[in-house]
Amino acid sequence: MRLTGLLTLFAVLVVTVPAAAQNAGQISQVRAGANCPKCNLFQAELGGLTLKGKNLAGARLRQADLSLTIMNRTNFAGADLRDVEAYGGVFSSANFAGADLTNASFVGAHLDGASFRGARLSGANFAGAEMARAVGLTQAQLNQACGDEATRLPGGLRIPAC
Repeated sequence: MRLTGLLTLFAVLVVTVPAAAQNAGQISQVRAGANCPKCNLFQAELGGLTLKGKNLAGARLRQADLSLTIMNRTNFAGADLRDVEAYGGVFSSANFAGADLTNASFVGAHLDGASFRGARLSGANFAGAEMARAVGLTQAQLNQACGDEATRLPGGLRIPAC
């Protein structure tokens, strides 16, 4: 019985401990306005900040909170943005080229002029997002995402309803 109990405890610990924890020092640097390409910003709390023109290319931002942030002209090329919450964020002219936005929520976000060339949008929610002047979007990408009647897209493109 004791061995079973220890094995159960071990299994619980293995499942609940993150595989690659966030880097608190790197998160603090970004919150203070630093560039941080290829940084580990896993689950970073960046909501409500103004971080314009930053270089976060290749960074791991998975499950980060970017709600209500202003990140115009920020470079997210090749970044891991899976499961981010970016409700109401302003990302004008941001570069998401080659980034993974799987299951990201950009509800009500402003994405005019943002580049999505080669970005993965599987499960991304763009309900109410302003994307009319976004570049690099393809119908194949948008078919993997969702939006609503308030989502604004470049001419000729459509998005499935959420």
